[in-house]
Amino acid sequence: MIEHPGPEPSRPFRAWIRSSPGTHIWLLIIAITSIIVVIAPDRVDHVLLHRNSSSIHQLVEHPVRALLSSAFWIENPASLALYAVLFELFQAPVERWLGTLRWLVVVATAHIVATLVSQKVLLMAIEDHRAPRSMTHVVDIGVSYGIAAAVGVLTYRLPSPWRWLYLAGAVVFFGLPLLTGGTFTDLGHAIALCVGLLAWPLTRRVPPGGTTHVSRET
Repeated sequence: MIEHPGPEPSRPFRAWIRSSPGTHIWLLIIAITSIIVVIAPDRVDHVLLHRNSSSIHQLVEHPVRALLSSAFWIENPASLALYAVLFELFQAPVERWLGTLRWLVVVATAHIVATLVSQKVLLMAIEDHRAPRSMTHVVDIGVSYGIAAAVGVLTYRLPSPWRWLYLAGAVVFFGLPLLTGGTFTDLGHAIALCVGLLAWPLTRRVPPGGTTHVSRET
């Protein structure tokens, strides 16, 4: 587990970033790709999103690239501020608590599992003529799957009874769309939440105050 340096009172912003480097590197890459989409010529943004999507077509043709690249793009650059808030509320606390390595295992597993299962379900719907064949090229960007996983694993950070209220809220938020005719993306979110909840063993033997810090000699 990667240990992060202790806080630096004189440099709070730098200390905040260094306490969850993976979260902020990920967010920086998303910001860069969002800028690329904004400044790209007409229709180039459309090509970029489809090329970096984890759609059925891309998973068949370029499975590794599709799974990796889809984690670093968002379909609507105007949502970047919202994603930044969600990363600070859920991703950063989980990374500080579990450490960068365990956090990465949780969100990467959720991204891969949620993508593959939801796209498999979509493929079955296409083959059964319950969805149009054009859906094989639908844009599927998986940043939100990592957030859903972080929401799930953060359940174990909270004390009772708040833990159960938080869990109930998360289940309703991600589960209700499935009960009201949700899309394959809604299914992916629910799966990612379950991956986060199933990551309970990774929360064992984590110090109560969070990740152990490296001491420095003065």
